[in-house]
Amino acid sequence: MPKVTPASPLRDWLAHPAAGQVLRGMLAAQGQSEEALSPALGLPLEQLVRMSGGKFPPELVDALVTAAETGLVPEGVPTAPPATAVAEPDAGVEIGAPEPWTEQVTPGRFDGQTVLVTGAASGIGRAVTARIVREGGRVIAVDVSEGVAAVAAELGAAVVPVTADITAPDSAETVLSAAGGRVDGLANVAGVMDDDAAVHEVDDTIWERVMRVNVDGPMRLMRAVVPGMLAAGGGRIVNVVSEAALRGSAAGAAYTTSKHALVGLTKSSAYQYAGTGVRVNAVAPGAVATGIQMPAPAPYGSARTAKMRVAIPNLAMAEELAASITFLLSKDAVNINGAILPSDGGWSAA
Repeated sequence: MPKVTPASPLRDWLAHPAAGQVLRGMLAAQGQSEEALSPALGLPLEQLVRMSGGKFPPELVDALVTAAETGLVPEGVPTAPPATAVAEPDAGVEIGAPEPWTEQVTPGRFDGQTVLVTGAASGIGRAVTARIVREGGRVIAVDVSEGVAAVAAELGAAVVPVTADITAPDSAETVLSAAGGRVDGLANVAGVMDDDAAVHEVDDTIWERVMRVNVDGPMRLMRAVVPGMLAAGGGRIVNVVSEAALRGSAAGAAYTTSKHALVGLTKSSAYQYAGTGVRVNAVAPGAVATGIQMPAPAPYGSARTAKMRVAIPNLAMAEELAASITFLLSKDAVNINGAILPSDGGWSAA
């Protein structure tokens, strides 16, 4: 019987004879099936529980762990049988489980460099911050949440926490002042989702907030740091866009428009500063396990986008996105400018 722990991927829990029954029962109680988890099979169970927002109560998680440890399903716990697999054409090639990814830190890659990171209190921004610090850099960690102070306390003196709303007109100067001099890199990670609304459902309040956070904030920070980068003869800017920047079926009208706009800002800036040493690129994540807050879905638009999300090949960890982003922030990306890098497991290739 395979041994599983909270750090084991979901595929291992589903394969466990007893724990698999309990996990499927949990999903069934939420109106879900294991097919709905197919993009997240490589996700650790503990991450799924954190992201569930309380949908997996502690007593059920305890029952799941008990089943894994004893090989028996506790009495009174709802269970569900394995889903019937759909037969696929046999290509004559055996395919095993994907090899687990392990982060490979490059010591000294950011030695002597200062990087601004927005959205640094959680998710992708926090993962980027941690990766840069481990590779020798200093991070000006920006977030509207005061939780950014906890990130600094955990990661040490190389992190300068700044609690700021990047949509405020004077926030860019506040952030730049905290850097205290040269800024070598900017990662515009902070962003907010819309409610999947089609244009006839768009709410003005959501539209305006999405544009302020996803477009206005990054523009103001770019405007603030570029003069210093030009004077220094170089710098790297990475804007985090989205799968919604590459297609029209990944989100609602507001979010999709904002991310297409950020691509335009990226490409325009890459062209305008080509040859100066300032390079501007973007990373387009697919589905990422960050627990980003989403408004209640708009009925028409969410029903349409749900049909396309079945094509998501996997749910990535924030650290996987940090690997893509920090590469473009580093001097190793010397000949890359104006690129929109899909970091989506192949979703955009579908």
